[in-house]
Amino acid sequence: MKSNVKKPSRTLRRIGAVALLLPLTLGSTAQTPQHSGAAVASTTAFNTPNVRPVAPLPPAVPLPAAFDVRQFESMAQQLVANQRVPGMAMAMVHNGRVLSARGYGITDTSHAAPVDSHTVFRLASLSKSFAGTMTGLLVNDGSLRWDSKLVDYLPSFRLSNPLASQQLTVADLLSHRVGLTHNAFDRDLEQYVDYRTLTQKLAYAPLQCAPGTCYSYQNVAFSLVGDMVFAATGDFYAQEVQRRIFKPLGMNDASLGLEGIQASPSWARPHVRGRGGWVSLMPKTTYYQVLPAAGVNASASDMAQYLIAHTGHRPDVLPAPLLATLHQQLVDTPSEIRGSSWRRTRLTGAGYALGWRTYKYAGHDVVFHGGAVQGYRGLIAMVPELDFGVALMWNSESSLPSGLLPTILDTALGLPPGQWLDDDIDPTLYAEATDDASPDAPHAPGSHASASTAAPQ
Repeated sequence: MKSNVKKPSRTLRRIGAVALLLPLTLGSTAQTPQHSGAAVASTTAFNTPNVRPVAPLPPAVPLPAAFDVRQFESMAQQLVANQRVPGMAMAMVHNGRVLSARGYGITDTSHAAPVDSHTVFRLASLSKSFAGTMTGLLVNDGSLRWDSKLVDYLPSFRLSNPLASQQLTVADLLSHRVGLTHNAFDRDLEQYVDYRTLTQKLAYAPLQCAPGTCYSYQNVAFSLVGDMVFAATGDFYAQEVQRRIFKPLGMNDASLGLEGIQASPSWARPHVRGRGGWVSLMPKTTYYQVLPAAGVNASASDMAQYLIAHTGHRPDVLPAPLLATLHQQLVDTPSEIRGSSWRRTRLTGAGYALGWRTYKYAGHDVVFHGGAVQGYRGLIAMVPELDFGVALMWNSESSLPSGLLPTILDTALGLPPGQWLDDDIDPTLYAEATDDASPDAPHAPGSHASASTAAPQ
């Protein structure tokens, strides 16, 4: 997000940052944060990097014969029919190739325009994986370490316990092991209290455990990652993400912040339920204050490239050892097993890594994250053993599209299908491919990958 504050020169900022960070210890990508399970203190030093050998990518595992991209495109099309949801986008990749990157439905019920593969959606908490990735790139550079203390970058940082303030590490922050109560100060954030005030209030917030010893999901505290990136680089977080992630991965539609989404040539407006159906709104600025936690905007085309990188096919940008570290579970999150029917049925284990969730899905490893802010929802998942990834975004508060994710995963893993979608979603009704097929979405066997869909039905 752009700032109206005039920045000091790059040289002066870097000098200031170096002076601030003299006590900082340096590390490398190979340094893997220690798995805490339920209660491992963050004060443990990483004197010897816990390096897991990273082998070359194995030969591609073919998807089952029953996996037909057209079926899932058809289901997405049926979800936007009659404005059950106004619009959505879906990206699927396998073995480093785009199987599908499409848009469905409309961007705005008040001023209907079709969603296509370059229509931008707000990603909400899917943004946390970008924060983990950005931090990992700095670790890869040797600019910081996973076990470095936050106070080395932010000397004024305080928690209610002075010892806890000194203990909190970079890895603790990115894995929600700060020790605060669940979603601390989110309600204040939703009441438009400014981010800087909320970070200062952390000094008076109750702690439920020592840093590094328990999981408790955060947005405000998590976004201190952005301040840390500025201290380490001398550049604002949004600029670094654009330079280090969006640009090299070819995420040409992606942006951060409210100004970013509003500047997009095509972007999906958020929708809430009204008496006459879906009502479009302007995006709320609240969670755009916390860019690392909820500030990224992206299209289906962007998310396809992001998935390709996180499944290991862009080692020039995201090296394999870094990916192994980012996706490694650090803390258990058993509450994730409860909730929707597919979670209760399929999940036997859940945890949090560095900006990513980790699941045991019917015994298979899945790397995941979900996101929700007013009028937007999103899901992203990767199955490492299949070299497969999928991302879904939609511009309403409906829960209907969420059942599409486990439907896709079940088919990819060859599991007996579960009834995660409405009975009237017919997988045999294939979506009709349009003529403006996306050039970066080669057709998978038996599939039709196109860039956009027709206007609303």
